[in-house]
Amino acid sequence: MKKQLFIFDLDFTLWHLSGTWCDCTLPPYRKKNGIVVDSTNAHMNMYPDTIKILQKLKNEGYPLAVASRTDQPSWAKELMNILGIDHFFDYKEVYPSSKIKHLNRIKETSGYDFHEMVFFDDEYRNISETRELGVNAVFVKNGITSELVEKFKQKLINQ
Repeated sequence: MKKQLFIFDLDFTLWHLSGTWCDCTLPPYRKKNGIVVDSTNAHMNMYPDTIKILQKLKNEGYPLAVASRTDQPSWAKELMNILGIDHFFDYKEVYPSSKIKHLNRIKETSGYDFHEMVFFDDEYRNISETRELGVNAVFVKNGITSELVEKFKQKLINQ
C-alpha cells in the first residue's frame, strides 16, 4: 500500500521564529552558541517536536513536502537549511501564492492525488481550501506535536 504524502507549512506549524513569520525576520542568519539567530539576535526556533516528527516519518518511509506561502522564499529556504530540516523534504513549494497552487504543484511533481496527501497548517483558511480539494488537512494550533501527527496517522490506519 502506498504511504500518504505528509506536507507541512513552515511558519507557526514547524517553527515560530521568535513569534513572527520568516519574511518578518532580518537576515543574515547565523548560529550563535548553538542557537540560530537573525541580525537582531532574535531566536529562530522550531517547535520542540519538529525534528523528531520529520525523522520518524522519514524512517517509516513517508515522503515529505513543505508548502509555505512567503514573500521571502530565499529566507525560508536558508532557514530550512541552517535549522537542519531541508534534507527531510522530497518536495518543496515555497513562494508567495495560495496553498491550492502549492498542493497542485506537489500533486504534479509527486504523482500523489489529493486524497493521498496529509497537510498540516496553522491557518484555518488553508485547511478549509485544501479540504475542498480532498486533502486530509489537519489544523495545527500552537505548533506541530508528535501527539497530533500520531493521532492523525492512527486515524488513517483505521479508515
